[in-house]
Amino acid sequence: MANLEENVSEGIDWGEKAVAGDKHKGTERNADWTGTLLNNAHIGLPSPAPDVVKCSLISGECLYFHYGCDGQDDRGWGCGYRTLQTMASWLCQSWAPPPPKGKCRPPPSLPEIQHALVAMGDKLAMFAGSREWIGTFEAALVLDYYYDVPCKVVHVRGGGVELERAAEELHQHFQSQGSPVMMGGDRDNSSKGILGVCTRPGGQGSYLLVMDPHYYGPRLEMTSVQGQGWVSWKKVGSLDHSSFYNLCLPQTSRK
Repeated sequence: MANLEENVSEGIDWGEKAVAGDKHKGTERNADWTGTLLNNAHIGLPSPAPDVVKCSLISGECLYFHYGCDGQDDRGWGCGYRTLQTMASWLCQSWAPPPPKGKCRPPPSLPEIQHALVAMGDKLAMFAGSREWIGTFEAALVLDYYYDVPCKVVHVRGGGVELERAAEELHQHFQSQGSPVMMGGDRDNSSKGILGVCTRPGGQGSYLLVMDPHYYGPRLEMTSVQGQGWVSWKKVGSLDHSSFYNLCLPQTSRK
């Protein structure tokens, strides 16, 4: 793949791009559906620029969860759930004690996420079975509920300076915790997973390694996921500067 510097434009679509395979009805649900998901979909992506001076990435492995990947059509409301599932997959594959010392709970399904939020008292009973979206705060609650992992939620006000400061926060997170991050906002309310950050010298800006859960269709191979931009580097400057953002950072370092 060519260097992505020339492919990262200011007009990035953060979740409303046309999706191939729109008539996809989903696959039959079964207990082994996670085995069909792409693992480490970011591996092999070139650097976003030739002159980066600092790059920080997740450590370990995670699965690419996206719209409809389990047979449930959640287009328009399920992106936060899918990003949460990707984070949970990292906990299972890269953080939980290996058997026989520990057996990690698989990533919760969408109904399980909703029922957990109802059980905790965060949502009313009518939330279960609904098409209501979730954000970074709910993701933090669910990760603590199922995996006993606390999360740090960082609020980032709009504007280029604040967003670049958030990039430095992400560097620190990936270097100390190593876990994927969930990002969402108000005007830009499309959830996205953040798997890494790279920064150029001299205040030229940073890039986020984004795992976009908005793909809907049959399983894609690694080359297609990356080539179509579902997992790619995005300029921090391409974010909506009029939107605030929240970051959900799982605190997974072991003392």
